[in-house]
Amino acid sequence: MPFTLRDLVADTGLGLGVRAGERALDRPIAWVHTSELADPAPFLEGGELLLTTGLTLRAEDCGGLVDRLTSVGAAGLGFGVGLSHRAVPAELVAAAESAGLPLLEVPRPTPFIAISKAVSHAVAAEEYAILRRTSRAQHELAQAAGTTNGVNALVRKLARLLDAWVLLLDSGGRLLHSAPVGAGARLGELVSEVDKMRAKRGLAAAGFSLGDQEVSMQALGGRARGFLVVGRDGPFATTDHHVINSAASLLTLALEQVEALGAARRRLRSGFLELMLRGEPVQDVLGDLHAELPPEPFRVVVLRGARDQDELLAGLVADQPSAPVYLAEHGDEVVGLVAEDALDWLTDQSGLAVGVSEPSTAVGLAEGLRQAEQAARAARRGDAVVRFADLAGRGVLDLVPDCDAQAFAEAVLAPLRDQDVLVKSLQAWLAHHGQWDPAANRLGVHRHTLRNRMHKVEELLGRSLDQPGVRAELWLALQVLDRPEA
Repeated sequence: MPFTLRDLVADTGLGLGVRAGERALDRPIAWVHTSELADPAPFLEGGELLLTTGLTLRAEDCGGLVDRLTSVGAAGLGFGVGLSHRAVPAELVAAAESAGLPLLEVPRPTPFIAISKAVSHAVAAEEYAILRRTSRAQHELAQAAGTTNGVNALVRKLARLLDAWVLLLDSGGRLLHSAPVGAGARLGELVSEVDKMRAKRGLAAAGFSLGDQEVSMQALGGRARGFLVVGRDGPFATTDHHVINSAASLLTLALEQVEALGAARRRLRSGFLELMLRGEPVQDVLGDLHAELPPEPFRVVVLRGARDQDELLAGLVADQPSAPVYLAEHGDEVVGLVAEDALDWLTDQSGLAVGVSEPSTAVGLAEGLRQAEQAARAARRGDAVVRFADLAGRGVLDLVPDCDAQAFAEAVLAPLRDQDVLVKSLQAWLAHHGQWDPAANRLGVHRHTLRNRMHKVEELLGRSLDQPGVRAELWLALQVLDRPEA
């Protein structure tokens, strides 16, 4: 505990008397300073016990001296009697009592240096005690971190050392560990504070109140790999903050190791996926990666459009259900092999284009991946999730990006721009498979008129309408221009 004015007064060898401010004697003393200046405030930092004999102090100056000491947060005033003043001035006693400033009477036999030594020894002893408590706590935390499941053990140890509740959150603010277990229920109350710290990015710390709880929060590491939240009744002492900082450092190292190990495992998963695509048997070694293939037949799922593939993959691995799911990177996409009953979990990813294959096996993995990739390309142009089987029911236009289809159509029909009659005649003729009479009847013109119009179309296009490929291109272009805008 900090050394206080009450502790100093209790030292009978000093013979100090309390003349005012007795209710504030529990103030800690940071240091002792001696001064006979009329205004010693500029030389104080706060928390000091000022000692003076009042060499230049007049009765009318007492109130001003007390006000100045109070304004800088002095712990108290010690007044030496028997030299400049036979007794503590009544005006000084009144002013100190009114301001709540502890006023101690120092008897003539007690030298100021004795008070300084007493405080110095007490402060040194307190600092040594803090150092020992911090060192002991750091040692216990380091031991916990070195055990199996060290991160969880470290969190529990920190909670016991501080008699507090502790939450460890990942970089997204999701709960990783809590001590006691029920402390995880507090996460909902912390969302706004976590969001503030996430917005700061990098190293950051904050202290705030949560109801009747005092809370300390720290970002772990320069990349904010996670957040350490500690809360309890009452404020945290200096020793407590040292312990929290030590735990934060150990957790940062632990999370870095976990992250590095996870990244290595993800790279191995991706490498094994490539081997499986080549037909290599690797199932026997997947267990060493804490990974296994789902039972056959499974679905191949391709996820495209993630800003950070590694972050997406790490999040999926951390959140995957108990059912076997094989996840890996492949080129610029994340690939998942998943059983039908876990399919919804993997495909429910907002902001991504997701393609799903037909039921596949390890032997047919390459074909399953091709199907999923083709479906994902279609999903990029509209639906968030597309199954390969759904592609069969889509028109040709759904397989072509809108911007590409529009550019194609405008280029093919450019010679017929502003020729609405010719365009409508061409559309009717193609719709009736080049049969003159039905097309002419549809337009309400003679078949010879329609023939003349088609000859004009051929002249403008510079292409023969007798070629099936030309007819197909023109029909596709007309369909693009005729379809409604999304």
